[in-house]
Amino acid sequence: MILNGLTRTTIKGSLLLNRGLRLYSGMVKDSSETTHFGYQTVSTREKENLVKGVFSSVASNYDLMNDIMSMGVHRLWKTHFINKLDAGMRPGTDRPLAFLDVAGGTGDIAFGLLDHAKHKFQDIQSTMTVADINPDMLMEGERRCVVQTSYGRSPRIQFLEQNGETLDKIEDNSKDVYTIAFGIRNFTDIQAGLNTAYRVLKPGGVFACLEFSHVDNSLVDTVYQTYSFSLLPLMGQLVANDRDSYQYLVESIRKFPKQEEFAGMVRKAGFYVPGKGYEDLTFGVAAIHIGVKL
Repeated sequence: MILNGLTRTTIKGSLLLNRGLRLYSGMVKDSSETTHFGYQTVSTREKENLVKGVFSSVASNYDLMNDIMSMGVHRLWKTHFINKLDAGMRPGTDRPLAFLDVAGGTGDIAFGLLDHAKHKFQDIQSTMTVADINPDMLMEGERRCVVQTSYGRSPRIQFLEQNGETLDKIEDNSKDVYTIAFGIRNFTDIQAGLNTAYRVLKPGGVFACLEFSHVDNSLVDTVYQTYSFSLLPLMGQLVANDRDSYQYLVESIRKFPKQEEFAGMVRKAGFYVPGKGYEDLTFGVAAIHIGVKL
């Protein structure tokens, strides 16, 4: 009911294999102690603090940052993302949904999902947890919740400081919809984050990710890369007085797995991935990835 067009049929043997791989990968620790922070090589412990620093720096200008990085198109992508999920408690049912928006500090996806459920399905009961590792982003989200929405004093929404790779305060099999927008590429261990998404979702729950991705048209990609590497850091310096954060964000997009690879990682976590598993937006500048926990 949550996502139109999704089928729950799949080959059981393939699903069991995916679950087995997920469990095995969760047991085996990566022996490497380094990872990437943009194009830099840093320790895994250091990356978490560096990413926190980036988003503390841009928290109050987060929408401006996304406007610069996407030339304003991120607002259309987010609206499409929310409409594609089409999530909400349907009329005639009595089971509210439990939403979880990870790396959702400023709340735009969370508020949009609740608004969609209310306006389309008259759903005023479903709940939302906004989880983010960065307290400055959460503070900005809570401020916006009070100032800009009707959910400010509502028990239906909570903001929770959490590492998206572990979500240790979120119970197993407790959420109906897990969303993450422009956040998962900043994880130190992306596969661990996907495995955790699988853990916290209920059977039948939907994983949905909106992320900057890779353009497959060479001409468009040339223009996009020129804009990204030549203009974005400069605009970050001129508009937000923060060149370094924008330089990292551009580099982090290039380091993120390509669409097919990331869809494979979603499968490895145990999810059923419908079709090819993703939808390209604006020539692949961004993509939506979907997985279902059967």
